[in-house]
Amino acid sequence: MTDALPGERIEDKSLGELVALASSNISTLIRAEMDLAKMELKADAKKAALGGTMFAIAGLIAGVIVILLSIAAAYGLVALGVWHWAAFLIVAGAYLLLALVLIGIGYLRIRKIDGARRTRRTLRDDLTMLRRRGGSDTPELTD
Repeated sequence: MTDALPGERIEDKSLGELVALASSNISTLIRAEMDLAKMELKADAKKAALGGTMFAIAGLIAGVIVILLSIAAAYGLVALGVWHWAAFLIVAGAYLLLALVLIGIGYLRIRKIDGARRTRRTLRDDLTMLRRRGGSDTPELTD
């Protein structure tokens, strides 16, 4: 490959040499951009891993807090005169009720998933249009 030396004039180079010089410069530029992207992605991955670790630790601490508050709530019921076994059963029942409500909400949200209905319809319309242009009498796709 020919490189433009500091004392050379680019106007004196042939077309082939100019093309070789341009492709060399483009290759170098692309390589440098890819190296920069790799470094940035590596730094972002480290930041994401650290952030994910912090979220996991916070979730673990939140779980411990929920357990401690549940025990405190049960002993609060005991202080009000409820038997120990009944107090813990009431707290567990409250969590069961909360879980059932969350399951119900999740179920209703999942039922609303329509499975990309509009995309399937537009794809079916596009295929129908292409078949008509091609003169093919192939039947339409169905869901």
